[in-house]
Amino acid sequence: MGKENVIQEKSYAFALRIIKLHQLMVDDHNEYVLSKQILRSGTSIGANIEEAIGGQSRKDFQAKIFISYKEARETHYWIRLIRDSGIISRNLANSLIDDCEELKRILSSILLTLRQNNS
Repeated sequence: MGKENVIQEKSYAFALRIIKLHQLMVDDHNEYVLSKQILRSGTSIGANIEEAIGGQSRKDFQAKIFISYKEARETHYWIRLIRDSGIISRNLANSLIDDCEELKRILSSILLTLRQNNS
């Protein structure tokens, strides 16, 4: 078994939570537009991290990590919007926001390190 990759594991777990949120929104509220947006951006975080890990170069790795960071910011926006519109409970939304903010912090730290090493 390989070395544990924290961002890889956390983004995967977050994507699973987003899939469940999407299903909840579709089943309970017949909400398709916002649920598709959150599903797309929330699962894209981990997908881009996986692409970064398999990147062809350091520049490719950095670009994919930056895309993951942007997707995490977008997901954060959608969760707040869904929470504030009353589609999901504040407790569920705040838990998802906490996870999303953790991903943003880790990704931001990775990007900062990459930029410092490029100087």
